[in-house]
Amino acid sequence: QVQVVESGGGLVQSGGSLRLSCVASGRTFSSYAMGWFRQAPGKEREFVAAISSSGGTTNYADSAKGRFTISRDNAKNTVYLQMNSLKPEDTAVYYCNAARALQVIKRGDYWGQGTQVTVSS
Repeated sequence: QVQVVESGGGLVQSGGSLRLSCVASGRTFSSYAMGWFRQAPGKEREFVAAISSSGGTTNYADSAKGRFTISRDNAKNTVYLQMNSLKPEDTAVYYCNAARALQVIKRGDYWGQGTQVTVSS
C-alpha cells in the first residue's frame, strides 16, 4: 500500500511559477513510476507528466512541454512538478499518482487527494 500526499498548490499570477510536491509513504517508493494529472472544473482529468521509477525517463503532455519539469528524489520519497510560465488555463486540481510501471501511469495504482492551482490573468 502506498499513500501519496500533494502540496504546493496556490494562487499565482499568469507567467509565474509554482513547485508541487508529492510525498509517498512506504519503503517501495523507488519501485513506482510517478505521475501528475490535473482536472479543471467541468473537464475530465488529464495527464500532465510522468517519471519512471529510476527517474531516467520522463513523459509530458504537449501542454506541459517546455514549461513543466517532473523530477523525483527517491531518498525523500518525493516527486516534484516545477511549473513555470503558468497560464490561466493551467488552473486545476493537480493530482499525484503512483503506478507499477510507466506504461500504466494513466491507470495508476494509488492516487492523492489533489492540490488546487489557480492562475490569475
